[in-house]
Amino acid sequence: MDIVVKGRKTEVPERFRKHVAEKLKLDKIQKLDAKVISLDVEVSKELNPRQADRSDRVEITLHSRGPVIRAEAAAADPYAALDLATGKLEARLRKQHEKRYNRRGHGRISASEVADVVPGVAELSANGRPPAEEAQQTIPTTRMGSLEVQGEGPLVVREKIHTAAPMTLDQALYEMELVGHDFYLFVDSETKQPSVVYRRHAYDYGVIHLETDPLAGSRAGGAGGALGG
Repeated sequence: MDIVVKGRKTEVPERFRKHVAEKLKLDKIQKLDAKVISLDVEVSKELNPRQADRSDRVEITLHSRGPVIRAEAAAADPYAALDLATGKLEARLRKQHEKRYNRRGHGRISASEVADVVPGVAELSANGRPPAEEAQQTIPTTRMGSLEVQGEGPLVVREKIHTAAPMTLDQALYEMELVGHDFYLFVDSETKQPSVVYRRHAYDYGVIHLETDPLAGSRAGGAGGALGG
């Protein structure tokens, strides 16, 4: 298993690289996840003096044949941030390990493993179409006043496309916990609808299902809005 340490807008001293290799105990990680392939450790620094107590941030990303697991933390120095991020990573790995072997999770596979287990499973793009069909679509054109933009023009800030098999609500919550995010986008295996699970302030979790309405384009408003409702 490889450990890649890199800095974002900052230099990473050789002493810290050695400390990362000593801190991330490979034998312990491999006991919790035998399918791990590599670990990426990214170090960044916040130059704002008002955030001196959180100036150094460390993000650890674990790549395996299962779901990607990510943990990040910020502290006054990179060593403290690494300690916090490592603790979060081990906790998530332990939770995944226990989930795999407890009675409720017995026999369950992750979304990333479905393509290996179920032959011929359909792959969909972000627009819900097969990749071959998506490639045949005409490049969209957007007009903003006198500006006409085709494809990924200056109006696109950032775009990501993820390929995943449909999953249950329970599995989506599990995947969200693994990556440590506050929301998770998925396709519901029961309703076949694009859906989002998210954390709520007053309660535990919420879920939003997106249903296609052919008349929605003629009415004001839409499906957008805050997740906390």
